Amino acid sequence: TLVVYYSATGNTRAVAEYIADATGADLFEITPAEPYTSEDLNWSNQDSRVSREYADDSLRDVELASAAVDGWEEYDTVFIGYPIWWGTMPRIINTFLDSYDLSGKVVMPFCTSGSSGIGTSVAAIKAAEPDAIVRDGLRASGATDSRLAAWVAGA
Repeated sequence: TLVVYYSATGNTRAVAEYIADATGADLFEITPAEPYTSEDLNWSNQDSRVSREYADDSLRDVELASAAVDGWEEYDTVFIGYPIWWGTMPRIINTFLDSYDLSGKVVMPFCTSGSSGIGTSVAAIKAAEPDAIVRDGLRASGATDSRLAAWVAGA
């Protein structure tokens, strides 16, 4: 089992670490080659980096610092975690999905958000990885979310 995640502010990292501890999984952090600053993450500013990536298809391939997951072929179950931006996953997750074939793997999407649901991100993962077994996702408010343990146990 592998827990892959992108965390902009640390919330998703905490949930990913909880899942890895609960399942004995390995962790892989998706990191952009050019880290996001707090100004980049200001979704309410239409000129911020994340707003431009959302609005402009040509900016959606976010270069990764490293996309090398050692032993990728050995993993049967992959948890994929991310914050919710505009009702879906950040573009950096799309870049990761474009880098790997999840065919035949069980994929467990999870997101962090204080108020937004998991939105269309699960459908987007299913579309990007049609031969993967994509399970229902979970929106966690944080690593102490009371639903998290039951969801992980059902993985």
